[in-house]
Amino acid sequence: MEYRTLGKSEIQVSEIAFGAWAIGGWLWGGADAKDAIRAVETAIDHGMTTIDTAAVYGFGLSEELVAKAVKGKRDKAQILTKFGMIWDEKKGKFYFSTQDNNGKDIDIYAYSSKERVLADCDRSLKNLGTDYIDLYQIHWPDATTPVSETMEALELLISKGKIRAGAVSNYSHDLMAEALKTLQIASNQIPYSMVNREIEKEIVPYCIDNNIGILAYSPLQRGLLTGKFKKGHSFGDGDSRPDTPYYKEPNLSRIIDLTVKLKVIADERSVTLSQLALNWTKEQPGITCVLAGARNPEQVLDNVKAVDFKLTGEEMKKINDLLADLKLETRI
Repeated sequence: MEYRTLGKSEIQVSEIAFGAWAIGGWLWGGADAKDAIRAVETAIDHGMTTIDTAAVYGFGLSEELVAKAVKGKRDKAQILTKFGMIWDEKKGKFYFSTQDNNGKDIDIYAYSSKERVLADCDRSLKNLGTDYIDLYQIHWPDATTPVSETMEALELLISKGKIRAGAVSNYSHDLMAEALKTLQIASNQIPYSMVNREIEKEIVPYCIDNNIGILAYSPLQRGLLTGKFKKGHSFGDGDSRPDTPYYKEPNLSRIIDLTVKLKVIADERSVTLSQLALNWTKEQPGITCVLAGARNPEQVLDNVKAVDFKLTGEEMKKINDLLADLKLETRI
C-alpha cells in the first residue's frame, strides 16, 4: 500500500481508504456491528489505514463503530469525517426526507454555520473517542451559509488542535475557488468511477492546478462494478441503490454488459473485477485516494489486493476504449 500526501497538508493517506458509509447501515439495508468493527480493524492491519466516515452515516453509528475499531491503534489510523448534514434541526438547505435506522421519518438539511460546525466537531470527537480528527470535511454545500463562514470555522478548529486539516466534499469548481479565499483546503471528496467521470472536465484540472487532493468515492458505483449484480436483483428494505440512475434501465443493462467485457481483462490478470476497477481509479490523473466501502473483513481483504498489481499501457487502453463506447442516460 502506498501513502500519498493530501494536497498541501501534512496528512498522508493510504491510496485506498476504508469508506465507512455502509457500516452505518443507513441507505444500505442495515449492517452487522461486529462485522463492521472487524472490517475496520482488518483494513488498518493490512495497510488501509485511512478511514472515512461522517456524522450522518447511521446518525452517529458509523463514527461510533470506527471508534471501537481504532481503540488502541489510533496512532496508526487517519480518521476522516464530515459535518454539515443535520437531522435534529430544520435549518439550512433542505436536501431530502428519509428514515433513520429505526424507521422514523426525518428530514435532512445541509447546514454549516460557524456555531453549528464547532458543535458538530465536538460531537464527532466524542463519537470517535479521539481528541483530534485528521481531516474534517463539509459533506454537502450549504447555500444558506457563506462559504467563508464555514471555512473560518475550520480554521478555528485547526488553531485549537481539534482537526489537522479542513476540506470539502461535493464542491464545484466555483465553490472550491471561494473556499480557497479563506482556507487552504486539503481536498475535495467527490464521486468518481469508471462510469461516472464528470469531474474530469473541471474538478480534476482545478485540483491539480491548485494542489488540492481528490478523494474519489463510489469507485465501484455502489457495488455495480463488482459484477455481482444481475438484472432483476432484489434489494433489501432501506437500500437506496435502486433509486439511483445507474441502477435504472437502460443504464443498468449497459453497465452490466460493460462489466462482462471488463471481466475478461480482470481474468487475464487473475484479479477480481472490483480490484480492476479500484486499481484503474487510483491511477487516474489527480486522484489522491480511492474510498472502498466494506461491511466485513472478507470484502476488505478483496479491496486491499487492488494495489498488488499495475495495469500495463495496453490494458489501460483496452479499458479506456470500452469506457469510451459506454453511453449512459443522464436524465432518468
